[in-house]
Amino acid sequence: MQNKDKRYIDEKELEFQKRIVKRIKEINDTEYNRTKKKRLCYIVTYGCQLNNADSEVLNGILEEMGYENTEDKNEAVLIMFNTCCVRENAELKLYGNIGALKALKKKRPDLIIAVCGCMMQQKHAVETIKQKYRHVDLIFGTHNIYMFPQLLEKVLNKRKTLISILDTEGTIADNMPVVRKEKHKAWITIMYGCNNFCSYCIVPYVRGRERSRRPEDIISEIKAFAVDSYKEVTLLGQNVNSYGKDFDVPYDFADLLYEINKIDGIERIRFMTSHPKDISDKLIYAMRDCEKICEHLHLPFQAGSDRILKAMNRKYTKEEYLKKIDKIRLEMPDISLTTDIIVGFPGETKEDFEETLDIVRKVRFDQAYTFIFSKRKGTPAYKMEDDTTEKEKHEFFDELIEVQNEISKEINDTYLGKTVEVLVDGVSKTNPDRMTGRTRTGKIVNFEGEGIQTGDLVNVKITEIFSWSLNGELV
Repeated sequence: MQNKDKRYIDEKELEFQKRIVKRIKEINDTEYNRTKKKRLCYIVTYGCQLNNADSEVLNGILEEMGYENTEDKNEAVLIMFNTCCVRENAELKLYGNIGALKALKKKRPDLIIAVCGCMMQQKHAVETIKQKYRHVDLIFGTHNIYMFPQLLEKVLNKRKTLISILDTEGTIADNMPVVRKEKHKAWITIMYGCNNFCSYCIVPYVRGRERSRRPEDIISEIKAFAVDSYKEVTLLGQNVNSYGKDFDVPYDFADLLYEINKIDGIERIRFMTSHPKDISDKLIYAMRDCEKICEHLHLPFQAGSDRILKAMNRKYTKEEYLKKIDKIRLEMPDISLTTDIIVGFPGETKEDFEETLDIVRKVRFDQAYTFIFSKRKGTPAYKMEDDTTEKEKHEFFDELIEVQNEISKEINDTYLGKTVEVLVDGVSKTNPDRMTGRTRTGKIVNFEGEGIQTGDLVNVKITEIFSWSLNGELV
């Protein structure tokens, strides 16, 4: 089965970029031979796992150019920020960080500062950087990451600010070099963009419309991971349930899951994110039938009030969402459910908020990612009349957190004494004497594990319960 070829970048263009990579590599090798100093780069990534996946591609390109990563920006010859624009806090962090680099740039004029990603697809953000942060050398968006070698070479040669933003969604660039942060689990983008246009969300405007990668390319990539001893893959998309809708020949997300489940060596399959309106019975049955798919589903409901859901343009009702949950739990009684919730949407009343709490209490999510509504310029919700006070919004938020925390702890309590399979992620960041990993249901488990290695699958008996993690001992 073939996708629309026009969605893919011409091989000649990719070969052109590869030639530039080789030229920059030669320059960096010459510089290293002269100074005996490594060419170091420092990358900061904001936002979702899709942004992290983009940064892994950027890291792959930089490595082929002869750069190495550093955790100290003062050592770097290139500093890059991969941005997010979903929430205001990420934007403020970016401005603060690039503003703080002005003195370093003045001290080291040869330092290159680059800003890319979703935020750069917004004209007002680009204009702000142009006017207030003139020490930034390179600005580019989400649609032309594959052109990074060409853009960097121009900056290296001309030493003046370069801005390259494509207004329409980019074509798909497969077979890009990638440096994975982890060697036992991989994040794989299966599609780009979003067609849903929720009224509060900027993503369709900065990531473009949905474009699905060819299934054969995804399967080939995962088979390569299996050969390299990866144990887990997470399939990424703004709405993975829409995968394949742009194909000429029928093929959907459930079809893809069935094929990936056949790949030897891969032990666990995860995916995110799912839109409730597109959860089909076929997908639910695939999750039930495929033994490698983890018993966890992230299904954002955002709000419980039908009035607010309509204003959000979510295209489902509270009753429809709850029916989906009932169907999922009927087929997979032990599934772990997580969600996203927004409080304080324009015009939300106490009665509307009570509908949200009602869903939380009925579904009993293992965990909820909760947010106070943040206006995003360029979205319909930005202009909506809002008579809900900040005090009310924070009261809603605090009550929601209290209810959800209690439920999360109660669910975790059921794990006491159980033996669970854990995929080991490495040494615990909070306790260097312990190892840490996750269950198939996504629970964090810490345990003493002498001789245990990252990527091992081990059985752990749970001996201690906390709200957000579990402690245990090897069995």
